[in-house]
Amino acid sequence: MMKKFVISTCAVAVTFMGSQAFAGSSHQDLVNRLDAASTVITQIESIPAKSIPMSIMSNATCVAVVPSYKKAAFVVGGSYGQGVVTCKTASGKWSAPAFIQLAGGSFGFQIGGQATDLVLIAVNDRGMQALLKTKFKIGGDAAASAGPVGRNASAATNLTMKSELLTYSRSQGLFAGIDLNGTVVNQNTSDTRTFYGHDVPFSTILKGDVATPAAGRQFVRTVARYFRRSK
Repeated sequence: MMKKFVISTCAVAVTFMGSQAFAGSSHQDLVNRLDAASTVITQIESIPAKSIPMSIMSNATCVAVVPSYKKAAFVVGGSYGQGVVTCKTASGKWSAPAFIQLAGGSFGFQIGGQATDLVLIAVNDRGMQALLKTKFKIGGDAAASAGPVGRNASAATNLTMKSELLTYSRSQGLFAGIDLNGTVVNQNTSDTRTFYGHDVPFSTILKGDVATPAAGRQFVRTVARYFRRSK
């Protein structure tokens, strides 16, 4: 009986996590997500001692933000999140936003749940190419490290030389690097279609070949503002 209960509970948990991760969003949901992503970056950068180092921001090729990345567990642990990403284009400007979804999981006897904001920063062309893919695994298809914090963190230069992606989390006011190895990042084609009104290839958006809609300008401007400040 106990074995059947565990298997049944696992199935319910996986089904719940899957339905939450891949449920469609309304246009207003996407506007709210962009606004939340802007707020996450602004709040992180408002405390220099705990912010992203300038050397990382100056090397950033893409910035992705996942507001309220959720972890839920009851026997089966799982995680999911919906986010937005912008990349620096050949002209030096930041692209219109594209939408991504993250999913990961772990197994074990766990009870509890939490939510945190995530920031993923691609720091070279290899990292950007990973974000242009339809799907990739952090730590597998792209080398990733928990990012250092502090405006002038000395470890930043070494990390950007050996990693494609640097990953951060913010929870209950605390901001720190986080290990997201094994997490799968997918293009969210449904949300992208909803936001732009039609299907648009990810590479077309992130290479700067699509104008930024009014609803996405605040997010793009926020990323651009802090990138210029780092320079």
